[in-house]
Amino acid sequence: MTKKAMMLAAVFGLSLLAPAAFAQSTGSHAIALHGAPKYGPDFKHFDYVNPDAPKGGEVKLATYGGFDNLNPFILRGQTAAGAGMVFETLTTGSGDEFITEYGLLAESIAVADDRSWVSFTLRPQARFHDGKPVTVEDVLWSFETLRDKGHPVYRTYYADVGKAEKTGERTVKFSFKNTSNPELPVIMGQLPVLPKHAFATRDFASTTLEPLIGSGPYEVADVQPGRSIAYKRVADWWGKDLPINRGRYNFDRIRYDYYRDLDVAFEAFKAGSVDFRLEHSSKNWVTGYDTPAVRDGHIVKEEIKHQDPQGLQAFVFNTRRPVFQDRKVREALNYLFDYEWTRANLSYGLFQRSKSFFSNSELAAEGLPSPAELKVLEPYRGKVPEEVFTKPFEPPKTDGSGNIRQNLRTALGLLKEAGWELKGNKLVNVKTGEPMRFEFLLVQADMERIVQPYLRNLERAGIEASIRVVDTAQYQNRTDNFDYDIVIQRLPQSLSPGNEQRDFWQSAKADQPGSRNMAGIKDPVVDELVEKLIRAPDRETLVATTRALDRVLLWGWYVVPHWHDTVRRVAYWNRFSHPAVAPKYGLAFADTWWVDPEKNAKLASTARRTGP
Repeated sequence: MTKKAMMLAAVFGLSLLAPAAFAQSTGSHAIALHGAPKYGPDFKHFDYVNPDAPKGGEVKLATYGGFDNLNPFILRGQTAAGAGMVFETLTTGSGDEFITEYGLLAESIAVADDRSWVSFTLRPQARFHDGKPVTVEDVLWSFETLRDKGHPVYRTYYADVGKAEKTGERTVKFSFKNTSNPELPVIMGQLPVLPKHAFATRDFASTTLEPLIGSGPYEVADVQPGRSIAYKRVADWWGKDLPINRGRYNFDRIRYDYYRDLDVAFEAFKAGSVDFRLEHSSKNWVTGYDTPAVRDGHIVKEEIKHQDPQGLQAFVFNTRRPVFQDRKVREALNYLFDYEWTRANLSYGLFQRSKSFFSNSELAAEGLPSPAELKVLEPYRGKVPEEVFTKPFEPPKTDGSGNIRQNLRTALGLLKEAGWELKGNKLVNVKTGEPMRFEFLLVQADMERIVQPYLRNLERAGIEASIRVVDTAQYQNRTDNFDYDIVIQRLPQSLSPGNEQRDFWQSAKADQPGSRNMAGIKDPVVDELVEKLIRAPDRETLVATTRALDRVLLWGWYVVPHWHDTVRRVAYWNRFSHPAVAPKYGLAFADTWWVDPEKNAKLASTARRTGP
């Protein structure tokens, strides 16, 4: 992730910093998660870029659905792909460190020794695209506007900010209500800064298709509502020579074309109408690239290893619905999902089963609780499932043959305990006589192939389940307002979770439209664990508390876990080059790759003769 100013992107990758990293009441160029930043104040460029990468060329990308909004900071509307590239934040992260924030709009950062405030001094050369300087007044206006009129998540993130004030011609200071949340200085560094003057005559909270002014490396070049959007590199961008930006943002033009059918988008890529593709479909990866363009080397398939935490993708139960309010029902439905068969027959043996909300990181709970985890969990004994203390979490397994007889018996037993029984071929509620029925709400039709086998197993248990596929606008509206039974959701996580966890899990967010508490969790224990996580004084406590939270969530059976991977599978027309060293975290395609003039010329010549 390169620009945390993108809608909701600032909620991920927020870091918990050790107290020692904050003992800098004088200005510094960066804040490190632990100890000193990798790059000193005189560094020339990040190690994972090519500082001499040529600028130029256009890249065509595909995305799904449609859009009706160019403001990525509000709840309303569907934001256009790439909209965050227009804007900048006070600081920006490094892609090859655990988490470190470097000054972007801010040239220096100062943090109180007791973490009661943070101040940022703006770079004098920082400019918006209309040439006006970025001022402290813009910072203060952005903070207040995002908090009061932006996406509801901003109210959560800025809730502990007690005061924002101008303390110098180019210096702004944020004072905190308490010092128990050590990530607050980082959160404020990730504040998107917008031009106050550009919003003098417009309603910030309303959707717009009129390009907005920012200060970032790109600006909107062309808008075809719902169909495509193009961005052009700002030729006189004020920040192009900063060490943090050297070798980055190399494409002159980036265009996103919208497709309403993923298969059509794939065919468009193979035909040359799309340049680059991040492949999520195991079926496509294994079977879909048998084309002359691949065999002739015109299209490159590449697997790029990464160290990104994977969070969790899953079927999420909406516990606001009465049918899912009993934990035993949710557990029973886990027994009816045959992951092993799905992996062998639909995922071609790729991917790994997820067993944690913090997959692929040290934050994932494994085995039995450690002494440090037990110290966190003991106050809640009797208030959480006993399995939290006595059993390692493992999703139900099968032999992969498609025969789930044993799992079916277990599921029906749990459902009977929860007050459901089979009558004929229907599972009905003992008290009301109502059949169990629910719907899977999808936005991508290609996920039907994953859901359909699950539906067959649910039918064997007498459950009436169906699929509804809707367009992106309807899907966003329904999920924002929690109008669904089951959805497929991916919950991304950072290496250092913080107050974004409130939006995922806490009771106060369960009924707030647009929150990420998709399951509707309302559990006082979860609420307390999230607060303890946010206020963890050191890394060891943070890890133990996160694992404890992970266990409580897992044994709540709020989801049916899917899978994750430790490589990114990309395919691209052979006109690009990328640095030899990839960032540890993030793909950084639009950030660090470039159009290679020699490859581009060769492709234009050979592809024209042979075709795709």
